[in-house]
Amino acid sequence: MKLVLFDLDNTLLSGDSDYEWAQFLIDVGVLDRTEYEARNQEFYAAYQAGTLNIQEFLDFQLKPLSLYPRAQLDTWHERFMQEKIRPMMSAQARALVEEFSGNLIAVVTATNSFITRPIVSEFCIKNLIATEPEEIEQKFTGGVTGIPSFREGKVKRVKAWLESLGLSLSSFDETLFYSDSINDLPLLEMVDRPVVVDPDPKLKEHASKLGWEQLTLHR
Repeated sequence: MKLVLFDLDNTLLSGDSDYEWAQFLIDVGVLDRTEYEARNQEFYAAYQAGTLNIQEFLDFQLKPLSLYPRAQLDTWHERFMQEKIRPMMSAQARALVEEFSGNLIAVVTATNSFITRPIVSEFCIKNLIATEPEEIEQKFTGGVTGIPSFREGKVKRVKAWLESLGLSLSSFDETLFYSDSINDLPLLEMVDRPVVVDPDPKLKEHASKLGWEQLTLHR
């Protein structure tokens, strides 16, 4: 059996769900455009450049979750799925996931689980390793529970998840990770078969030097 790990944003999706969620909340008038749009762009650019301060970003991204009841957030998310996410779910990405049916599959993403769990479910993937927003009495606090699933945090979270199943990387015939981002270098370097998907310039250069497999899903 293989262990198959997928990044989500700009890998299985032809866009970034974290960025698009903030833009969606701006578009529907939940967040002030003047205050939030420029900061959303700045954080996205920093992520692409590999310079993102994850704690500053999470403070920005999770605060809106703490301002509204869960039922209202879920209603907005259903509309977000229809308007923003499903158009980013390509037939090629769905087919890639289906190719590994029968193996242990997980999405490993820095984006928080409130945003990503419904998306991962639509890909028919049961296992999600994501940044976990803190929730007390069914209300988000704006904080984070545990280690953010970002950079080296992805490695730690994957190993902890496998340990919870009584497994390790050596339990599998082959381990794979698909990603577009230089931020995922620690996890890419950990698996037997790193595959870069429509990579950012820094990851593309690195992958080319090492002869890593490169795949196009969205261009």
